[in-house]
Amino acid sequence: MHDARSDRPRHAADVGAGPGAASTGVPSRPGLIERVRERIRYRHFSFRTEQAYVGWIRRFVQFHDRKHPREMGAPEIEAFLNHLANDRDVAASTHGQALSALLFLYGEVLEVELPWLGEIARPKRPRRLPVVLTQAEVREVLVQIEGTAGLMAQLLYGTGMRLMECVRLRIKDLDLARGEIVVRQGKGGKDRVTMVPRALVTPLREQLARSRVRWQADRSAGVAGVELPQALAGKYPQAGTSWSWFWVFPANGLSRDPRSGVVRRHHVHEEGLQRAVKRAVRNTGIAKPATTHTFRHAFATHLLESGYDIRTVQELLGHRDVATTMIYTHVLNRGGRGVVSPLDRP
Repeated sequence: MHDARSDRPRHAADVGAGPGAASTGVPSRPGLIERVRERIRYRHFSFRTEQAYVGWIRRFVQFHDRKHPREMGAPEIEAFLNHLANDRDVAASTHGQALSALLFLYGEVLEVELPWLGEIARPKRPRRLPVVLTQAEVREVLVQIEGTAGLMAQLLYGTGMRLMECVRLRIKDLDLARGEIVVRQGKGGKDRVTMVPRALVTPLREQLARSRVRWQADRSAGVAGVELPQALAGKYPQAGTSWSWFWVFPANGLSRDPRSGVVRRHHVHEEGLQRAVKRAVRNTGIAKPATTHTFRHAFATHLLESGYDIRTVQELLGHRDVATTMIYTHVLNRGGRGVVSPLDRP
């Protein structure tokens, strides 16, 4: 049974107490942040989610002069969320992420019932239309990007993958013979299948050859295997060193895993591709705030323009609801929903 007293700090500093606390001869209990991390990892949340939740919980505690969350409740949570919405003017999605972090803290870590949380007002997310490049604009941008970044940008547009789905692509999930890519653990933890553009088969074969050279060098040097999802490393200890689990786009150098401390080869960092796309858009002079995610919007819109049915596009994108995919119909045929302006009538 959960003992509420174990979560109450002796003073404010105990909020961050943990393994680094001064030794008293008695093993110190994990501090609040350590318990948050433990629970997040038990739930197999991503490292990005861990960073975001820990950041919001720290801001929440600091906002209330480092009071322990167990000593606070609905008024303090609402005051913090109101501060974000009114004083900081954060986006609705950012506000929602902060609320999710506090929900996790109270429900999963402190095990406190929150029946009053439903009464907290949440800002409404504005319905925004996606930024979409024309096919000519996409070609202008892609021709500006060279090397591995250029291949990845083409893959984003040619498959509809999200940025992180592309950089995390594994050898085993790329089937050039069948012309398929299995996208693992997409948004919502779902797998899906998309196509390999025929124009990219040869460049991808060349990329696999470069990746294999790097994999063989790592094996010869005794480098630890690549990171595996969830508990697979324990179930299949040798899988991390196998070719099939290696990255299609491995990083040039080795890095230390922020959770385990193991030095291994990670996939390329997504910021390199983001910067390359931003620079290419600027060089073309296209007056649209295009990013790597814009290629996904263009993929969906151009397929619909070509006559593919919306259910097919929904499956390729991995949308749970077809209503999400419907947003791309706003640019079909021509602007203004295909309506001819009365000014243009003969």
